[in-house]
Amino acid sequence: MGKPSAILEDRETKAEKLKANGVNLYPAGYPVDITAGEIVEQFGDMDEEALEQNQSSYRLAGRMVAKRDFGKASFIHIKDRSGRIQAYVRKNKVKEGQFETFKLMDIGDFVGIRGPLFRTKTGELTLVAEDLVLLSKSMRPLPEKWHGLTDVETRYRQRYVDLIMNDPVRDVFVTRSRIIQAIREFFIARDFLEVETPMMQPIPGGATARPFITHHNALNMDLYMRVAPELYLKRLVVGGFERVFEINRNFRNEGLSIKHNPEFTMMEFYMAYATYEDLMVLTEEVFSHLLEQVIGRQVIEYQGKRIDFTPPWKRISLFDALRETGEIQENIFEGRETAAALARRLTIPVQERDGHGRILTKLFDHLVEPHLLNPTFVTGYPTEVSPLSRRNDQDSTLTDRFELFIGGREIANAFTELNDPVDQKARFESQVALRDAGDKEALFMDEDYVTALEYGMPPTAGEGIGIDRVVMLLTDSPSIRDVILFPQMRPRE
Repeated sequence: MGKPSAILEDRETKAEKLKANGVNLYPAGYPVDITAGEIVEQFGDMDEEALEQNQSSYRLAGRMVAKRDFGKASFIHIKDRSGRIQAYVRKNKVKEGQFETFKLMDIGDFVGIRGPLFRTKTGELTLVAEDLVLLSKSMRPLPEKWHGLTDVETRYRQRYVDLIMNDPVRDVFVTRSRIIQAIREFFIARDFLEVETPMMQPIPGGATARPFITHHNALNMDLYMRVAPELYLKRLVVGGFERVFEINRNFRNEGLSIKHNPEFTMMEFYMAYATYEDLMVLTEEVFSHLLEQVIGRQVIEYQGKRIDFTPPWKRISLFDALRETGEIQENIFEGRETAAALARRLTIPVQERDGHGRILTKLFDHLVEPHLLNPTFVTGYPTEVSPLSRRNDQDSTLTDRFELFIGGREIANAFTELNDPVDQKARFESQVALRDAGDKEALFMDEDYVTALEYGMPPTAGEGIGIDRVVMLLTDSPSIRDVILFPQMRPRE
């Protein structure tokens, strides 16, 4: 600890000297008129002679991230939101007293600089400091190295330092913002209305997941952080909003992994008079739009594997996928016990309350899902695991539902919505029975939602898309923590 303490003491000493010289360590505001990126864009191709003829001064601000000291002059690099630019600070160029202030500044400090442009002997575009102001003193040194797996936990815990030091990390979150913007533009252009629904709900619904519980003091009642916005969005369809979407957070009280964070971002949309088959086409269009806007091509590489998004995408039933990719025997489909026996041999947990359809779905998750690299729509999910989906007209044990898999992970879930209030109430009752039997992820009874359906919901299809997993794909990120600015972390030991 000796060396870091000495560095901190040195910064504190410099701060005290600056204050003794009348320098405000944390002044308010600075009138910036150009960014580093704009300087490069406007003057990057201008030769030295043209720069000399340009008499204009430019004012920018940013963090000092590099410094080469030559006594009475220094070259520094300033980094702002758009990039970085070199600046030249010389004692006889800046205002009186400013060079003494500069000598007490450190890498990591924020600085405001005004002056003209020139090119150095090596040809680097550089701003000459004629006016220099300390904008914020950094009391901790930036790390010299911030790379590698050995620092991954610290990078997540101190994302602010990660963003300062690692431009590729910054680029991931810029791309994330562009992805969300592109999705929003896509749906608004198709007459969808963006809405907001409750984060705290008296009854958690819309997904089979374990909720977080909180307490409202004034009402003296427990509330649940939402696991999905689904039932509220469908209430809006009942109310006449025929096309709605929401991009927001869900909360599920589950484990942490490279695929799961208890707080995550979902995009859900509902479209009256559509079926799940219509949504397959729409989903292909959404991703084609995303790839065009964000990546510029329909083929990407994810963790060393090529993924082709060119439509049309493969469509296959869950049972056929088990046959083709899972290579399971036909007798597995004939009865619960044969399916359960195979699951146990594969060390897949099976509960007494699990029916045949749930066990088959667990087998799919284990045997098939990791192998679905290119975009694949998997259809024909059992009614048992689809409590909010419309039954298939030809086979009532199955539903009109698909899940989309890309890169070996579930990316989206969609179905033609169950709008029969009698059937929906019976499904809720089955879920309540599962909960009473110990299934903490089963749905609660939601009488008000049944009441809403009794007023009539038009034929509707809806879909949820995991934004974090989409960002992982399009930024080639191996972990969900790489695409969430502040992921949930275990307490330090």
